[in-house]
Amino acid sequence: MIEKRSFESLGHAEHGWLNARHHFSFANYYEPARMGWGAIRVWNDDEIAANSGFPPHPHRDMEIITYVRKGAITHKDSMGNEGRTGAGDVQVMSAGTGVRHAEYNLEPEQTTIFQIWIEPSRKGGSPSWGAKPFPKDDRSGQFVTLASGFAEDSDALPIRAEARVLAALVRAGETITHEVGPGRHAYLVPATGSVEIDGQTFKARDGAAMDGGQTVTITALEDAELVLVDSQ
Repeated sequence: MIEKRSFESLGHAEHGWLNARHHFSFANYYEPARMGWGAIRVWNDDEIAANSGFPPHPHRDMEIITYVRKGAITHKDSMGNEGRTGAGDVQVMSAGTGVRHAEYNLEPEQTTIFQIWIEPSRKGGSPSWGAKPFPKDDRSGQFVTLASGFAEDSDALPIRAEARVLAALVRAGETITHEVGPGRHAYLVPATGSVEIDGQTFKARDGAAMDGGQTVTITALEDAELVLVDSQ
């Protein structure tokens, strides 16, 4: 089964400096049918105004992945880490036993991100943070693993969950596939462009929730940038 969650149907919060859409229940948006998808707990589509952002706040026992779609995000945390992540790249934070962090858009333009939370395989552990550039040419016509909890994905940023965060750039008319293993869950969002998945059309920022035990065929109707999480 592939369930379409249109952008228009997502939860919405407008804070002036932040315009947020929520694929799953989050903050003041509560929808019992959308509490998560497998171990994926949060997928927020955030537009952050120039020279603003999230002030320091705490997290624990969550894997937090930020995929930057436009602009850049600057991270600071209570471990002393600081770094800037630009469009197309990824940062990950394992909250573990607890960490405080801030995420600011220090750019002169709006920044847009997907922020994804995945429940860890085990609670606890020391918190950590990491970021890494991923050349977009490498993901042309194929999914590339950006973050992973599997040892064989040595080029990806490590997370503490049995999950992978993947991205692909697909030209109009091209087709790629993804196998969702038995008992697993996959969630795909086109950051840009539109695609057809097994006969259904998904526009930019729509969500596709996919059950395990199937191979999905994704055809780009126009040039598309895809982000997919495959988890327990």
